[in-house]
Amino acid sequence: MKAGPLDRRITIERFTTEKNEWNEDVEIWAPLVTVWCAKRDASAGESYRAQSVSAQITTRFTIRYSSQVADVNPKDRIIYEGRVYNITAVREAAEGRRVALEIDAVARAD
Repeated sequence: MKAGPLDRRITIERFTTEKNEWNEDVEIWAPLVTVWCAKRDASAGESYRAQSVSAQITTRFTIRYSSQVADVNPKDRIIYEGRVYNITAVREAAEGRRVALEIDAVARAD
């Protein structure tokens, strides 16, 4: 995969627990890896629930495959320009086996 289209930086975070100063388990989002990516907005939509409107945007991030990102899954999330994207799907890109990953993610548009 050529570096040209990989012009944005994202941080992939994983939900984990760690001990605080009182030795209690605290659940946090910890950075897993920061990588270069290509970003493409797939769709935007609004949903009406409980008489309120919420807008969301679906985005596809394409990243290089590596051992650091081999186990990225929908339990993880992406931070891009301060916005949180919840991962909905991860798959190998069409370039070939273990070349790139496509990550579909959803963020609130407000």
